[in-house]
Amino acid sequence: MDSYNIDSHKLIYHVDRVNDWLNGKDIFPISFDLGVIGVCNHNCIFCGLDYTRNKQIMPYDVVEKLIGQSARYGVKSIMLAGEGEPLLHKKINDIVKLIKHSGIDISLSTNGVLMDEDFLRKSLRRFTWIRVSLDAGKPSTHAHLHGTQKSDYAMVLNNLEHAVRIKKEEKLQTTIGAQFILLDENAGEAELTAKKLGKIGVDYLSIKPYSKHPLSKNSAGSSIDYSKMGFIKEKVEKFSTKDYKVIFRDQAMRKNSSPKVYNKCLSMPFWAYIAATGDVYGCHIFVGNKKHSFGNLNNDSLYKIWKGAERKRLMLFYKNELNIRNCRKMCRLDSLNEYLWKLKNPHPYVNFI
Repeated sequence: MDSYNIDSHKLIYHVDRVNDWLNGKDIFPISFDLGVIGVCNHNCIFCGLDYTRNKQIMPYDVVEKLIGQSARYGVKSIMLAGEGEPLLHKKINDIVKLIKHSGIDISLSTNGVLMDEDFLRKSLRRFTWIRVSLDAGKPSTHAHLHGTQKSDYAMVLNNLEHAVRIKKEEKLQTTIGAQFILLDENAGEAELTAKKLGKIGVDYLSIKPYSKHPLSKNSAGSSIDYSKMGFIKEKVEKFSTKDYKVIFRDQAMRKNSSPKVYNKCLSMPFWAYIAATGDVYGCHIFVGNKKHSFGNLNNDSLYKIWKGAERKRLMLFYKNELNIRNCRKMCRLDSLNEYLWKLKNPHPYVNFI
């Protein structure tokens, strides 16, 4: 059972913001992804943002201004992710502390290599959740998929063990999870990965389909037929316990080969992507394309960008001209769009509850 709602959405918990949107108000996002650095220590063959690689590092003073404004205008959560590996930023512990102390919930998506004991001792307690990308059951497969050396695999497992131990020692509520992108190259190791992570004691393992970014240079997973991957579900979910959940995202697998049930992307007002360059985007699919940047935090405040003419112009374009059939097959915001589409386009029987 997916108790974390990974395959769903959480807009049902933000009724006031949804009502404001329904009433035509220009709302601030509930959540955004923050890329604090454009450099990565891995070169994953499935990376959706491989085409955006840059050497940009977001200055701490820019982050500081951004977080202050975000808290003031009702942003509820920030995920440290982005074009690169967040833990490569030299002031990452200061950034984590800043976000948490502002009253904003914080999470982390990482390849786990730099998630060492020093970082965990300083920052683990401040995260609502952390998620490590672990897409193999063997060092050789991990090295191939992540474009790195075999020794990194043991480092990631060791760091997860540190995280679990520190969580128990300090009695933390932080959720420690892992994500496994199912590909032809690693499908035979999903069961082994689930078994290993269960022994380590993480809270969950999520197994999801690969969804190619339209601009990505990578082609991993382009030949896999997810309709034939259902047999893996039973193999991996047998390792689930009261404290450890293996979540085989079969709903996402089905959506990967099914047409979208909505005609417009309606979720952009609720979420944003902020790149290491300082550019603010309404969707991760446009990251790196300056024509789709609402504005840049190195030049303007978040408020000025969000309320500015360029964002208004682009939002009209997305509303009236964007063809979502050209979007990523399995969009992160897919469940939000389904929900919002139903709100905007109710069927005649809604009163028969």
